Amino acid sequence: MIKDKVGVGLIGLGTVGSGVYRILTLHREDYKAKTGIDIEVKAVYNRTKEKLDRAGVDAGLYMDLEKLIADPKIDIVVEVIGGIEPAKSIMTAAFAAGKSVVTANKELMSRFGGDLLEAAKAAGVDLFYEASVGGGIPIIHPLKESLASNKIAKVMGIVNGTTNFILTQMTEKGYSFKEALKEAQERGYAETDPSADIEGRDAAAKIAILASIAFNSRVTAADVSTEGISKITSSDIEYASEMGYAIKLMAVAKEEEEGLLEVGVYPAMIPKSHPLASVSGVYNAIFVEGDSVGEVMFFGQGAGSLPAASAVVSDIIAIARNIKFGATGRFGCGCFMKLKMKPAEAMRSRYYLRLRALDKPGVLARISQVFGDYSVSLASVIQKDSGDESAADLVFITHKVVEGDFRRALNEISSLDVVDHIHNVIRVEDSKDG
Repeated sequence: MIKDKVGVGLIGLGTVGSGVYRILTLHREDYKAKTGIDIEVKAVYNRTKEKLDRAGVDAGLYMDLEKLIADPKIDIVVEVIGGIEPAKSIMTAAFAAGKSVVTANKELMSRFGGDLLEAAKAAGVDLFYEASVGGGIPIIHPLKESLASNKIAKVMGIVNGTTNFILTQMTEKGYSFKEALKEAQERGYAETDPSADIEGRDAAAKIAILASIAFNSRVTAADVSTEGISKITSSDIEYASEMGYAIKLMAVAKEEEEGLLEVGVYPAMIPKSHPLASVSGVYNAIFVEGDSVGEVMFFGQGAGSLPAASAVVSDIIAIARNIKFGATGRFGCGCFMKLKMKPAEAMRSRYYLRLRALDKPGVLARISQVFGDYSVSLASVIQKDSGDESAADLVFITHKVVEGDFRRALNEISSLDVVDHIHNVIRVEDSKDG
């Protein structure tokens, strides 16, 4: 039976939810003309009714949460409240009631996505979550469908607009980290407590979701080796630029060894010639490498009410089409591979190291000897003026090394009497050394 009317129950009227309501009501007739389906918001729930007026929602649409989920006129439940609970319980109840779900909840999907996707499939309904990664950038559906013919080798990108804005300001205006963070907060790009962004947890949830899809193996946020940007300084950005690199917070997932996944979030130096190096401000970009398609990049606004709401509404339309033709429940987790996570200490990378040491003969030789003892090969060494006649800043770039060996070498180097302190260590992401 072909169904040409689909009812939507919207749960949450925050930044994303208000945008979803606005788009659905503004373009209802357009969507009807495009799809032949009348998609109508039948009910709205929010913990505080005051937000209904602010979002321009007719008070008559307000409905108790339990009634909304049980209402037979509602085919799609849209969860945009965030967090683990009650969002997880809401989804489970919606599946049990035979309703499909659209969510933007990266935290929930990065932790329990596999179970929820399988529960939706078992119930014969859909669970779509395009807005959980990249805001308005289409990436989840392309990975599942458009790039399904490929064996994916790597997914990497800039998936957090707050940290990208901060690093852009540090690069273009010479701001310190604290100055750039303050501006991000003043502009509303960063929360009062920005830890989820600057410590990399937000990006870790997103790359876990993308890795699960790209490599058909369940990856959770807890599996992601995570490092934030708070240690990045203006000096690091200046030195990186001199060497032809830009510093970005990168989310990376790759299978360099058969059966082993490497998934991490960390600041990285990438060549200025790479497309990701020019992604500035609050924009996001995700770079995918497939064995057939080669390299493709998805770029756009990664946050904000309307970009994220655009992705939610696109999911609603996709599910409405499935409902119309009785084709829901086609996608489960798809995690048929059981790949293991490569331990962080076994990962291989190139590194940038900046330290301060005594400025006298033999110092560089002693440091180089320690590196050699741990099989760390150096690609370049640069001495910089530290402003202190008795000391110098040394900048090293390594060839690809095992992280555990590099960290053990660092521990020994930091204890040398000729080394004052280690300023910073940053990964280098490029094609050198394979």
